[in-house]
Amino acid sequence: MAKKKHHDEQDEVDDLSVQRELAPPSSDMNVTPLIDVLLVLLVIFMAALPLTQKGLDINLPAETQQAQQQQVDSSQIVLEMSADRQMSVNKQIVSNLAELETRLRGIFEQRQEKTMFIAAAGTLRYGEIVAVIDAAKGAGVEKVGIVTEGMRRAAGVQTGN
Repeated sequence: MAKKKHHDEQDEVDDLSVQRELAPPSSDMNVTPLIDVLLVLLVIFMAALPLTQKGLDINLPAETQQAQQQQVDSSQIVLEMSADRQMSVNKQIVSNLAELETRLRGIFEQRQEKTMFIAAAGTLRYGEIVAVIDAAKGAGVEKVGIVTEGMRRAAGVQTGN
């Protein structure tokens, strides 16, 4: 008669069958935890990005294709900056940013509309224009308009820059 086995007893035949049923060892890396970590980092950076953005709000005018002849408003304040960094406010030369801020403060002190236009050479660095805008904001200018070369061509103004 065959001998009965308890459930915790094993014989050699059972050991071989268990080994055959197991999957062979694999050297492939499990990337699921790596993808989970990357997705969590992506969510963190996406949530934190809007908090770190700082900028300067400006309203850029849209360029027009047709030439529009407008009467020059004598009350407009136009700051021109040439490629060699010479500044002038309504054709009056200004030597540095401190003098510019003082002159603009005097001009805009009594004015209701505190808008200034900047017509600068296209070769100037952006940081130099931002320094001028900062000086204007410090002098009380509320709106700063940037005059592009395309706008000058449309208006028929000669650019000597």
